This record gives sequence, structure tokens and C-alpha cells, in this order.
Amino acid sequence: MFTDIEAAIFDLDGTIIDSMWMWEAIDIEYLARFDIPFEKSYQTDIEGMSFNETAVYFKERFNLPDTLDTIKADWNEMAYHKYRYEVPPKEGVIEFLKRLKAAGIKTGIGTSNSRELCQTILEAKGLDRYFDVVHTADEVGAGKPAPDIYLMVAQSLGISPENCIVFEDLYQGICAGNNAGMRTCAVADIYSAKTWKEKCMAADYAIDGFTDDKIINWRF
Repeated sequence: MFTDIEAAIFDLDGTIIDSMWMWEAIDIEYLARFDIPFEKSYQTDIEGMSFNETAVYFKERFNLPDTLDTIKADWNEMAYHKYRYEVPPKEGVIEFLKRLKAAGIKTGIGTSNSRELCQTILEAKGLDRYFDVVHTADEVGAGKPAPDIYLMVAQSLGISPENCIVFEDLYQGICAGNNAGMRTCAVADIYSAKTWKEKCMAADYAIDGFTDDKIINWRF
């Protein structure tokens, strides 16, 4: 998996932190403010979108009266406590990141989440020390499967795309890595279990988790 690889780039939610469970609860609570019933199809529609693109989707789909800035601020506020106190790192991910560092492999994050929430979880769980760069899709204006966010991370790291590997839990994210010309690894997550076969077919590698007994075909 790591032959000729100089950088490992990670998605955030569902890949290195166990946070996908909370967004459905937040969406239900948020839409209830406007007496709008929740449907799971909404979350399927927004997979891979940047934080700003998701806000645009909600405002237009549900004809919300609030501005985009207000919508995003409300989401950040609703999620802040959960990210700081309730969302854990995926099992084994810290040890995995330590091994990457020891092997001299650069690391970065390319997330569709907001900068505020990303920094909150990284600092709260002590993960920030393991990443050389962190970028969000809002910085490039296009969510996944567009390759822009991963290309930005690779550029910041100073590594050619062909020497990068992307770790992703969602199909759209795997496609973004592929579109960037990078090697890709699907990461199992309960939230997206229904698309596991699809993800495995799209990615170069697949792992059940970051502990030794769950990693398939990996070496340094």
C-alpha cells in the first residue's frame, strides 16, 4: 500500500473520527426548528458536499429564511459540544498516524466539514500534532467527488499526487482521490456500510479499521 507513497491524506468524519452518527441527529433537530420532517435521502444528497455547499442545499431545498452564514453558524454551535466531548477518534488511528510519522510519510486532512469543527476535534483529541496540513473543501469551492480539495492538500505538502494515498469512508470521497490521480483506500464505517462493496470496487485498497488486525495489505 505504501510503496512509492510520500504522503497520506485523510478525510475527517467517518474516516479518522467516529462522528457520522451525530449529523443525522443534528439534521433532525435543525429541520424541526422549521417544522420540516427529516428524511434520510437528504443526507445521501449531500454526501461529499462542502460545508458551504450543504448550507446552500438546505436553504434552497427547504426555502429557509436564514442566511447561509447563519445556517452554518447554527450547525457549528449545535455540533461543537459533541465534537469536543462525545466524538472519539477511530480505534487505532493515533497509533497508525504515529507509524506514518516514524516512517517519514507526510500527513494531511482534506475535509468537507467546517474549519471550526475540524480544529475543535483535532485539538480536543490531540490529533492536530499528527497532521502537517489541514484544508477544507470550502477553501476550493467544490466538494467531493471534485479532486480540488485533495490536490490542494498535496500541493501544501509539496508532494506529487501520484505519490499520495487518500483514506476515505465515502464513495464520493474515494472518487475525489481517484480523480486527483492518487492511490485510494476505503475505510469501513457503520454509517456507510450499505455502500461498502461499491467503495471497495472504486478504491485501490480497503481496510476494516486502523488496528493491526483490521488492516489489509498494508506495510511501511
